[in-house]
Formats: sequence, C-alpha cells, structure tokens
Amino acid sequence: MLRKVLTLTAIAASLTATVAQAATVNVYSARKEALIKPVLEKFTAETGIEVRLLTGGGDALLARLQNEGENTPADLFLTVDAGNLHRAAEADVFQPITSDTVLTRVPDHLQGTDNLWVGLSLRARPIFYVADRVDPSQLNGYEDLAKPEWNKKVCIRSSDNIYNQSLTAALIEHWGEEKTQAWAEGLVNNLAKPPVGGDRDQLKAAAAGVCDLAVANTYYFGLMQTGDDAEQREAASKLKIFWPNQDSFGTHVNVSGIGLTKHAKNKAAAQQLVEFLLTAESQAWYAATNNEYPAVEGVEWSETLQAWGEFQADDLSMTVLGENNAEAVKLMNRAGWR
Repeated sequence: MLRKVLTLTAIAASLTATVAQAATVNVYSARKEALIKPVLEKFTAETGIEVRLLTGGGDALLARLQNEGENTPADLFLTVDAGNLHRAAEADVFQPITSDTVLTRVPDHLQGTDNLWVGLSLRARPIFYVADRVDPSQLNGYEDLAKPEWNKKVCIRSSDNIYNQSLTAALIEHWGEEKTQAWAEGLVNNLAKPPVGGDRDQLKAAAAGVCDLAVANTYYFGLMQTGDDAEQREAASKLKIFWPNQDSFGTHVNVSGIGLTKHAKNKAAAQQLVEFLLTAESQAWYAATNNEYPAVEGVEWSETLQAWGEFQADDLSMTVLGENNAEAVKLMNRAGWR
C-alpha cells in the first residue's frame, strides 16, 4: 500500500511539473520591453500562462538562437522588418505555425513562406517634407528622390540599414534592377548630408533646414510627435507626410513579426500567445503603443495614425523583401550608397 501511495505521489508530481512547464512561454524579442511587456502581462492574467521575456538586438538574438540550437529555451522570436524575419527563416530557427486562427487573421502577404512567421504590426516608409519649403504637388513617388530638382535636398540613413534595404528590395520587384540602380545613383547624388544617424536624425535634419525631403518610418515620426522631448515635438511640427506612389503600387510598408522557434518546448502555449496578440484588443494596443498599423484588417487605428490620413499601401508579399535583399545590398553598394 505504501509503495502504491508513493508511486501515485510521484506520478502526480510528474504531471504537475509537466503542466507547470507547459504553462510557460519563453519569448526572445527585438522590441523593447515597454513596447511588448504590458500585453504579455495581460495574456498571463487571462490565461495563467507565464511569459518569460528576453529582449535584445535582433541580430544578437538570432545568433543566440542559432548557437543554442535544440537547447534553446525560446519558444517565440519577435523581430522587426521582413528582411530580418527572412534571415531567421533562412537560418532554420523557425518551424511552421499551425494555428488556423493565426493564419486566417493575418493577410497572406504579411506571412512568411511556409507559415514560418506572421506579421504583428505594420509601419510605412513614406517621404516627409518640410511644410513651409515644399509644395506637395511637386511630389509623386519614390522616383522623385532621384530627380535633379531635389539635388542636395534629400536626407536618408545608410544602406546598411535593413529598412532601406527592404525599400530597395521592393523597388527592384516593382521596377526591375536597371531602373532601381539608376534611382539609387540619383538618390546618392541628391543627398544633402552623409547618410549617418537613424530615422529621427533624418527628420530632425529636415526640420533644421539641412534638407527638404527625408525618408523615415512612420513610427519614428509618431514618437517625435507624442514624446516627452520638446525639441523633437517642435521638429515634427514642421514636417508633413507625403504618401508616395498612390497612383501605382502604393507606399512601401514593412512589419514587425513573430515566429515559432524550431525547438520550442511549449508549442501549444506559444501559439496561444500569438493568437492573443492578434485579437482586436491586443492589436489595437500593440499598434498604438508602437505608433504602427495593425496587421489584422478591420482593427481601428490610433488617433495619431488617423490624423496622418489614409493611404494606399503596397501589398507586395513580405517574403520578396527578404528574397531580394542580397541583390538590393549589391545594387546600393554599386551606387555608392554608404
């Protein structure tokens, strides 16, 4: 009898440990803690599933996933830009997402090949212009950045930035390599300053009179408009958004996205978390907090985004941005874009 009791106790303890292990999700995130943790805490409150969050640079976290291999504790990898998600997929750190709920909520063009990742939010990369120096009727699309009339009047960050690589990758798909090469060369000739600094530095340079046009992701502009830094708010007030290529393929957009790791130990709970991140409530919060657009259609935009107005977004498959990345980098190098 004593042996039976001990055996049953051991089985019960084993089952409890298994349940406890299953009730945990480990997330590696290239997004800052403040931009994701509150929604993860809400998930835990509603489901009882603990989320352990590790934040860091996207490249560093990808390298860590590769080095850890099957011993990684990570169940999910969250990073920004389709180019980075493609690199992760190419590095074989993902396994297909099998949740029908996830795959039906996210539009097909915002998903990775073979369901290896899905987009969580969108950011646009339009042209910003200085309101008191530029008549927007002078602009039409990204091709304007290379036209002679904007000589020494364009600010954009360097070619080693994944955002610019993805933009160029998209243009290769739309225009072909020859036209995109000529565009990149014209853009380099039109630079008002060396392409150093981040997106906000380009916007601040435009506001300060260094250039008339700047290219940046919309969420940086949102951070400047709504942040605590009075100088950045003042700079943002001098700028307006021009949505390029509304008569053709639309304004370039990109994603933040998430994938299920190849060696996830808590697969079911991890996919449950992704489903939660794609609910209307989570999408609205996550997108608003990041000054981005919801990936799920029909979710209301934040007041900040609504104030910028509606626009036609490029519906190019996000996978193309990764597939064309190597070609884009070589093209940018040939153009002298440093």
